[in-house]
Amino acid sequence: MTRIHEPIRVLAVCGSLRQESYNRRLLQGAALVAPAGMSVHLHDTIADIPMFDEDVACSPAQLPHGVQRLRDAAVNADGLLIATPEYNQSLPGVLKNTIDWLSRPTDDGIDVLERTPVAIVGATTGPWGTRLAQAQLRQALTATGSFVLPAPMLFVRDASHVFDTAVGCYDADTLGKLRNVLAAFREWITLLPRLRQLESPADG
Repeated sequence: MTRIHEPIRVLAVCGSLRQESYNRRLLQGAALVAPAGMSVHLHDTIADIPMFDEDVACSPAQLPHGVQRLRDAAVNADGLLIATPEYNQSLPGVLKNTIDWLSRPTDDGIDVLERTPVAIVGATTGPWGTRLAQAQLRQALTATGSFVLPAPMLFVRDASHVFDTAVGCYDADTLGKLRNVLAAFREWITLLPRLRQLESPADG
């Protein structure tokens, strides 16, 4: 991803398959509070991504439709915003599976995740706010060469108490923290191309 769109285009991916999950709701909230100069687009589902199969991954012409359309969406974005739940103190298998698929280069040699800006958030009904799941996701994305936003972090705990079902939105405090994450992510995305230029060898 070398060209930045105007406004900055962020692809939001939910690590839960449940359509009314708190993490999907969190990403919907992100689209509402995105700062000026940024648009957030929610990928509809990762339910159509099969279990990772390296035999299939090594044959780009045979890629499953769900994998191909997510790759296409990611290639056309300036950054990824991932919301993860936490199951049994760990990263959901469906989300790790999705990362494994995206970590393989496309048939034209494009590495979807390498050097791509990524921000991580998460919501859970439990008291820990997806801290362990986010740490594991951050580790996996580091292995793929992604540029993960270091801070601020957002761990939404007791989601059932801070999500207002009457209006279908999180409370003002949660949305304010989410707004701060997105503002930092906007700066992160715009900063990275300049860092890449500094990394490039000088002419001559």
